[in-house]
Amino acid sequence: MAFEGLAERLQGTLTKIRGKGKVSEQDVKEMMREVRLALLEADVNFKVVKQFIANVREKALGQEVMKSLTPGQQVIKVVNEELTALMGGEQSKIAVASKSPTVVMMVGLQGAGKTTTTAKLANHLRKNHNRKPLLVAADIYRPAAIKQLETLGKQLNMPVFSLGDQVSPVEIARQAIEKAKEDHHDYVIIDTAGRLHVDEELMEELQKVKELVSPDEILLVVDAMTGQDAVNVAESFNEQLDVTGVVLTKLDGDTRGGAAISVKAVTNTPIKFAGMGEKIDQLEPFHPERMASRILGMGDVLSLIEKAQTNIDEEKAKQLEKKMRTMDFTFEDFLEQLEQVRNMGPLDELLGMMPGMNKKDEGFTG
Repeated sequence: MAFEGLAERLQGTLTKIRGKGKVSEQDVKEMMREVRLALLEADVNFKVVKQFIANVREKALGQEVMKSLTPGQQVIKVVNEELTALMGGEQSKIAVASKSPTVVMMVGLQGAGKTTTTAKLANHLRKNHNRKPLLVAADIYRPAAIKQLETLGKQLNMPVFSLGDQVSPVEIARQAIEKAKEDHHDYVIIDTAGRLHVDEELMEELQKVKELVSPDEILLVVDAMTGQDAVNVAESFNEQLDVTGVVLTKLDGDTRGGAAISVKAVTNTPIKFAGMGEKIDQLEPFHPERMASRILGMGDVLSLIEKAQTNIDEEKAKQLEKKMRTMDFTFEDFLEQLEQVRNMGPLDELLGMMPGMNKKDEGFTG
């Protein structure tokens, strides 16, 4: 699970204060020192940590906390609220244009998972919002980028617009929008070129595409594994393109998670989606309040319910329940039930969404 180290550190620190009937200034000071270390170790931006600690300290020492019946729990509530605010406060949804199609430009450095994320987003829009997206292969520089998007499109049974690698990305984008209007697509998702680093040439080209298509959304794809570099990349792109949202990839890896916490605070750009695995359906809308709850060991029951609703066949579940009641439940039925649970994702990830189950059980891998 993402944020594992940070989650363990913070939960250990907060457990000490949770049950306290009285909380002194010294208790808060000690807790803040631990929290500060945990955040810095998780690669959260230093300035962000400083501001976060100041906010929590001020509220944790306020009258409301000191005079409450359970000051320890009130302090944890303050930490939860501030962590949520740091990651954006509330969920920021993908734009919908007043006149179809909605144009989404995908930008980012090479290697961040931009092309895969483009396909994942299209899949998410079709599956969860009943949209009809058109994928656009406008990365003409990276060998096999066009082929990769076409392969993903085929896998999803979704159209991919391409004019090969000899036509300018601006012209590809222009013709793609015409095509989308003709074929009544309500979303156009443009996979643009990336480089291994931010450079003038890349930015100029992206600005030209932006000027031509006037996108409703410019989503910056950032690799969460790169830590502080992710924040620097986000800053550069945002300065030059006015990014409207961030998609964090590889948030399921053994990442310290600091990028996710810092990127919103540093760029003031909301995190809209998080890639939670390599599979085509492993892209989730980013909910700051749910992520804060997960980190603090309070679980994320809403996401768990959504996963169940998406991946479990309700009719089959009712039939299996009926079989159990009438003692007709067979080993095949049991295997079928297990398969439906497996579709929801790794077991340790599901356990992390249950309150109090966030701590990693050594030796358990799911």
